[in-house]
Amino acid sequence: MPSDDHPVVLVSACLLGVACNHRGQASPSAAVAALGNGARLVAVCPEVAGGLPTPRPAAELQPDGRVMTASGADVTDQYRRGAAHAVELARVTGASRAVLKARSPSCGCHEVYDGTFSRTPRAGEGVTAAALRAAGIEVGSEEDVEAAAPTIDGSGA
Repeated sequence: MPSDDHPVVLVSACLLGVACNHRGQASPSAAVAALGNGARLVAVCPEVAGGLPTPRPAAELQPDGRVMTASGADVTDQYRRGAAHAVELARVTGASRAVLKARSPSCGCHEVYDGTFSRTPRAGEGVTAAALRAAGIEVGSEEDVEAAAPTIDGSGA
């Protein structure tokens, strides 16, 4: 459990500038990083934690729940291991909230790509987002944080 009075937020590591996405790059979000002004941010990349390399082939969540690469490799077990790691990390750090990468087959919490590798989004959530939500963690994306961030004039987005 945290030793200070700041809430703990689990965050997709790529959003904090870690080059760990499937392309071997980061997806930094200034709005997410700014959460660190009032919270303790704990970075996690479920795909890497589950045993996948960086970079790695793109994968998409299939309608049957499996996670597959475009070449047909089934990486579901690695995604499940990564999700279990994220849930345990949230538990041991006392995180009650997570901010995850939108549309990822692991971290997407509102939408994921439809499994056809056409970059077509569909309603749904990734393996880690679903596991965290099932564990009682409030889950949102960087887009939620960015939409709620105040603009330069102090108003909402």
